[in-house]
Amino acid sequence: MIPEMNAPIAAPQTASRLRITEIFFSIQGETRSMGWPTVFVRLTGCPLRCGYCDTSYAFSGGQWWDLDQIMAEVARFATPYITVTGGEPLAQKPCLLLLRQLCEAGLKVSLETSGAIDISAVDTRVSRVVDLKTPGSGEVERNLYTNLALLTPHDQVKCVICDRHDYDWAKARLVEYKLTECCEVLFSPSHDQLTPQCLAEWILADKLAVRLQLQLHKYIWGDVPGH
Repeated sequence: MIPEMNAPIAAPQTASRLRITEIFFSIQGETRSMGWPTVFVRLTGCPLRCGYCDTSYAFSGGQWWDLDQIMAEVARFATPYITVTGGEPLAQKPCLLLLRQLCEAGLKVSLETSGAIDISAVDTRVSRVVDLKTPGSGEVERNLYTNLALLTPHDQVKCVICDRHDYDWAKARLVEYKLTECCEVLFSPSHDQLTPQCLAEWILADKLAVRLQLQLHKYIWGDVPGH
């Protein structure tokens, strides 16, 4: 039975298991490690339903993996760059233990999270990439703004921009929360909704201290799962 949308996924037997949609090796298409060969661990389940979501196949299904199995599979690709993503990975509590074990293994670990779940317990060695949901996402009310006070220069905030209203909203949040003073800020055009050129021109006109981010993997492979 599929859990309710807002319920965390609980392992059936032990707290050291996670429900995984896929583990794959690809080029990192986003964030400050864009371009690096990276292992992606995609957890199953998400409490949000963003209108532009491109990983809805990870909302349900998946397989239960022991942490030792995950660590062994990650090691098989022999790269230091690891991204734990979803879905919403923090919806499964054992994700915190997985992140810690990945860090203990000396890996460069990033976490892609929706920003709707508390990040305070995430190992500080992890680069937390926190979405700040814009109005165009349809989930702006789910933003947990207390997360923003926890961010450091090691972390990143990402805003997916769908239109000019989203851009103006995100620009106001930059000022309100002084985001560019505490971490790196990424503005990404929603694929097929806003052109990179349009967003770039807005950023330049306003001289914003943000990084324009494109989804590199989509320019290489298109909308193909597992890339």
